[in-house]
Amino acid sequence: MSIAAAYKDHEIFVTGGTGFLGKALIEKLLRSCHTLGKIYVLLRPKKGQTVEQRLDALLNSKLYERLRREQPQALSKVVPICGNVMELGLGIKPKDLEQLRNVSIVFHSAASVRFDDPLHSAILMNTRGTHELIKLALQWPCLKAFVHVSTTYSNPHITEVEERIYPPYADWKTTIKMAETYDEETLNIFNLKYGNFQPNTYTFTKSLGEHVVNDYKDQLPILIFRPSIVISTVEDPVPGWADNFNGPTGMLVACGLGILRSQCCDKSIIADFVPVDVVVRGMIISAYKYLQKAPVAGDEIEVINCAAANISSINMGEVIDIGRTYIRQNPFEKTLWLPGGSITLCPVLHFVRFFTLHIMLAIAVDTLLRFTKEKPFLLKLQRRIFATFQFLQYFALTEWHFRNDKFQALHDLVPSNEISTFGFMQHSNIDYVKFFRNGIRGAKEYLLKEPPDSSRGARFRVKIFFVLDTTFRFLLYGLLLRLLYKFFIRAYFI
Repeated sequence: MSIAAAYKDHEIFVTGGTGFLGKALIEKLLRSCHTLGKIYVLLRPKKGQTVEQRLDALLNSKLYERLRREQPQALSKVVPICGNVMELGLGIKPKDLEQLRNVSIVFHSAASVRFDDPLHSAILMNTRGTHELIKLALQWPCLKAFVHVSTTYSNPHITEVEERIYPPYADWKTTIKMAETYDEETLNIFNLKYGNFQPNTYTFTKSLGEHVVNDYKDQLPILIFRPSIVISTVEDPVPGWADNFNGPTGMLVACGLGILRSQCCDKSIIADFVPVDVVVRGMIISAYKYLQKAPVAGDEIEVINCAAANISSINMGEVIDIGRTYIRQNPFEKTLWLPGGSITLCPVLHFVRFFTLHIMLAIAVDTLLRFTKEKPFLLKLQRRIFATFQFLQYFALTEWHFRNDKFQALHDLVPSNEISTFGFMQHSNIDYVKFFRNGIRGAKEYLLKEPPDSSRGARFRVKIFFVLDTTFRFLLYGLLLRLLYKFFIRAYFI
């Protein structure tokens, strides 16, 4: 049976539908599996908007332009369900629960992906939220497939990651009970010790979420789907789409705006990036596999590492070089300084660069803004950048290798006439120059709300910034050399 036909009349429940991955998943299901029944999307009221208003904003976003053009009738299949993953029972009211009785496929992608979240909220979202959804799914008699989205970094101390469950860092039941009993401040006191010194609360609580799923593997048709670093689309529905500044997109935007000049990172590290449309296709095929054949009770839970570095690799140094080249050719309209940025493993060199090109430059710009009676912002922004990269430091200096045999095998399940629609191995050898060039255009259009091609004014400003940057560096390093000569060389050797 074809994949599109296998989804016919199935009712689907999606969590995390307004997230990066969830948006792309819903769009792909509606466009490529157009005979499906309904898609129920868990949403919570936010910023004065009702769930209906939030859903309307989602379906009218640029990502859905192609769907609105080709199959506008499909949009009526999306039904909002008011709730919250952090609440017991997901906060779903009885009348809405009744609508979900015929759900046969679940995609659970809701999660807090912030590395600096307090342990308390991370547990409630990433661990207890998974358990609450599973308890609901146990009541759905038509359930055929439950895809739980985790991360390949859920066991960060292991650098050779296989497609299997690893021993837990803690007992998930005890951890949930702690979050329900103690407040945020109390949990933060012993966060590192209890989390077995994990680099952040995200990886710790996502790992516990996997063990929640594993304990129910004989009661539900459930699998664990682990994407690596999810980045902008390579093709579907348009090249270069993204809706957040995470991963390399944020780094390239920061470099392109001229506010990120140095990063302490190993440029030779092979980073594992996977385009979001490839992830979505893998998730759809994973559920299709269970629609064709239910998992056998008693077997090990299926774990799929959706990773691509061993298929199409690129290191961090190459990412920076490509970004620097094409951002200067197609600069952002909001550029604050000369686009650039460099990577070093030397902490002393990084400190010098950060102090001179981040802090001192921010002070100079903010001073000029004060003279023009504008609100200064750059120094505050640099503090946020510094704090962000402190959390990312562990990942910037470590290289992982992910086994992905099961992920690659998913492509073999795709019927030959649907390869272009659901296959992903045709994208195995990514042209990263073209990919990041499209990604830069996408960042301009979807993130910064700019035209995808630069104006003449933006290109002219980059030329001016080049002259100013060169002059600033000459004066600054000249001053530093003069001070070095005056206080050290002259004092000790003359």
